[in-house]
Amino acid sequence: MKKIALHWQILVGMLLGIILGFVLTLVHWGPSFISDWVKPIGTIFINLLKLIAVPLIIASLIKGISDLKDISKFKKMGGRTVLIYIATTVVAIIIGLTLVNIFQPGAGITSETIEKLTNTYAGNTKISSRIAEASKQQSSGPLQFLVDMVPKNAIQAMSNNKMMLQVIFFSILLGICMLLVPEKESKPLKKFFDSLNSVILKMVDVIMLMAPIAVFSLLANVVVTADDSDILLALLKYALIVVSGLICMVLVYMLLIKFYVKKSPLWFLKQISPAQLLAFSTSSSAATLPVTMERVEEHVGVDQEVSSFVLPVGATINMDGTSLYQAVAAVFIMQVLWPEGLTFSNQLTIILTALLASIGSAAVPGAGMVMLVIVLETVGFPPSSLPIGLALIFAMDRPLDMLRTTINVTGDATVATIIAKSLGKIKKPVPKNRDDEL
Repeated sequence: MKKIALHWQILVGMLLGIILGFVLTLVHWGPSFISDWVKPIGTIFINLLKLIAVPLIIASLIKGISDLKDISKFKKMGGRTVLIYIATTVVAIIIGLTLVNIFQPGAGITSETIEKLTNTYAGNTKISSRIAEASKQQSSGPLQFLVDMVPKNAIQAMSNNKMMLQVIFFSILLGICMLLVPEKESKPLKKFFDSLNSVILKMVDVIMLMAPIAVFSLLANVVVTADDSDILLALLKYALIVVSGLICMVLVYMLLIKFYVKKSPLWFLKQISPAQLLAFSTSSSAATLPVTMERVEEHVGVDQEVSSFVLPVGATINMDGTSLYQAVAAVFIMQVLWPEGLTFSNQLTIILTALLASIGSAAVPGAGMVMLVIVLETVGFPPSSLPIGLALIFAMDRPLDMLRTTINVTGDATVATIIAKSLGKIKKPVPKNRDDEL
C-alpha cells in the first residue's frame, strides 16, 4: 500500500465503506453491527485529529508569528487574510441566492411532503437544540462575538475545540509579545514551540496512517443511518441547487489558482485531496485542520509563516460552503412556507446575516443549521413555522454538511495559497513520506 497515493487509499476506503453500508442495510442486524464494531474506528480517528488540533494551532501559530521577526509583516498578512475570506464568503452567498431564485426548488414541494416531513422531524431533539442555540446567540449583544473571542482562562479555552477563536487569540497575543521582547529573552520559548510544532506534525503523519480505514468506517455508518429515501428523493431538487452552487464555488477557487497563483488547478486539487476527502468524511473543518496544514505546507509549498496563521483562522471564520448552503436553504424554506417574505431587502439581509453568522461559527458538524436559524429569524420568518422549516431540510442536512465542509476546507487552502503568493512565500513543495522515521 505504500506505493499507492494517500488520496487513492482514502477513496478506496470510502468506496468500500459505502458498499458495506448498503449491503448491511439489507439485513436487520446490519445497523447494530456497524454501530458496535465499525463506527468506533472512525470515532477514534476523529478524536485523534481533534486531540492534536489545539496543540497544532498553538505551536504553529506561535512559531509562524515569531519567525516573522517584524510585527508589520503580521499586520499585512492578517489584513489580507480577513478581507479575502470576507470576499469569498460574499461571493458564495450571492451564488447561492442567484441559483435558488432562478430554479425555485421550493415550488415543487407538495403539501403532502411538507406534512410527512413535519411528522417525521418537527419533534426531533436535534432541531429543538439548534433553535435553542440560535436563540441564545441572537439574544447576545452586537459585540458579543468580540467578548467571546477573549478567553478568561487560556487553559479552559484549550480544553474545548469549540473555543478555537479563543485559542487563536491567545496564540496570536503570545506570538506578538515574543516579537516585542528582546530576542535573547524569547529564544528559549521559541525553541520550545519550534520543537513542539515538529513533534505535532509527526503526530499528524502517524494518525494519517489509519485514514483509509477510518473513512471506511465513517462512510459505512453514514449509509446505514441515512434517512427515508422517499423523503430524500422529494428534496433532490433543493439538494442539486446546493451542490451546483458548491461546484460553482470550486470553479471560483480554481480560477484564482490558475490566474493569480499561476498554478494548475488540477495539480492543486490533487495536492489537497486527502484533506478534502477527510472533510467530506468527518464534516468538521476543525478535525481536518491538521491534515489541511500538512498538505498545504508540504505538498502545495505554502510557507509555514502563512499557513500557520491563515488556516486556523479560516477553519473558524471562513465558511464559504456553509454560507452558500444557508442562502439556498433560507430562500428554499421561504419559498415553501413564507413566499411573501421573499423581498429584495430580505435577501440583502440574508447576505449580511449569513456573512456575520459565519464568523466565529463552530467548525463542527451541525453548526450550519444554527446559523440558518439566525438567518431566518433575522428576516422575520414566522417563529411558529421555524420547526417545520428546519424539518424540510433536515433529511438532507448530513450529506450536504459533508459537501459544504469539503468546500470550506478547499476555500481555506485556496486563500492560504493566495496570501502566500502575494507575500512571496510560496516555495517548492517538499513532501514527506508518512512513515519517515517510524
